[in-house]
Amino acid sequence: MSFNSFGRVFRFTTWGESHGPALGAVVDGCPPGLSLSESDIQPFLDRRRPGQSRFTTQRQEPDQVRILSGVFEGRTTGTPIALHIDNVDQRSKDYSEVAKAYRPGHADYAYDQKYGFRDYRGGGRSSARETAARVAAGAVARLVIPEVTITAWVEAIGGDAIDYAKFDAAEIGNNPFFCPDPEAAQRWEGLVDAARKDGSSLGAVVACEATGVPAGWGAPLYAKLDSELAAACMSINAVKGFEIGDGFAAAGLRGEENADAMRPGADGGVDFLANHAGGIAGGIATGQPVRMRVAFKPTSSILIPVETVTREGEASEIRTKGRHDPCVGIRGVPVVEAMVALVLADQKLLHRAQVG
Repeated sequence: MSFNSFGRVFRFTTWGESHGPALGAVVDGCPPGLSLSESDIQPFLDRRRPGQSRFTTQRQEPDQVRILSGVFEGRTTGTPIALHIDNVDQRSKDYSEVAKAYRPGHADYAYDQKYGFRDYRGGGRSSARETAARVAAGAVARLVIPEVTITAWVEAIGGDAIDYAKFDAAEIGNNPFFCPDPEAAQRWEGLVDAARKDGSSLGAVVACEATGVPAGWGAPLYAKLDSELAAACMSINAVKGFEIGDGFAAAGLRGEENADAMRPGADGGVDFLANHAGGIAGGIATGQPVRMRVAFKPTSSILIPVETVTREGEASEIRTKGRHDPCVGIRGVPVVEAMVALVLADQKLLHRAQVG
């Protein structure tokens, strides 16, 4: 069995490899009648697109999306929406050494153990190139949840974090790091440049907030909103950690410190005095902002030699040539947003199906 699909009612399947002719997604379960064109999708792909600064891979991919099905006269028909993105700048010769030996930190060895062979060109299916298809599908998902605003940003690179006292959402789009703290963005230029020049890489933490999520989305136990978000974000390449609300920090609090106290609000509603839970209780949205953090490991493709083994099990050493992100978490920002949008669209339709 092959797992290339995600979602229950709003469901998407991605296809394609890093160095294949194209990649894309099929979105199924999208409600009919929504206005959709390539121009609704392209801006999100442009944010993820490689080669836009010296702080990302220099692979030049326009990532132009084409809608092949599921849209008629500018509106979704309720049938599967096929999204197609050409690959135009592959350099498979850069991976000749990877064909002989495994790259530590990559999926090379694991794929070989599972399938008995692998596409070594850029990592094939395990490449972060696949996330372009997720971003395209996420743009469609946003049309299903117009009441929700999703914003992600880089919170830390290489252990150097932003100062939330200097948080300015308007700055996120003003620098190549999706950074809301302009002073941190300046520091990160030197950090990422140094890692790149050393032939190494850095990890990052991406924070994300979804506002406007109505109370009630989600489900107990096996379709919890937070577990679905965790599964979605943990499926992103290079992600090694996920937190909702205070996350691991909650384990260091007392009960009264962690409680999100409530008071009567206007029109019979509730006012929360804190949001340690990240907007989710019992797997169901509370109406507060849904907040999460996602940890990206350093890019595993580095020029510094690392011990490894060949396919024959012999000791070897490898340095990965090619064009790679010195910090993959930077371009992870639009991918995290896309996965959150896909989960929320699915949960909205699940909620509607059960309670109307």
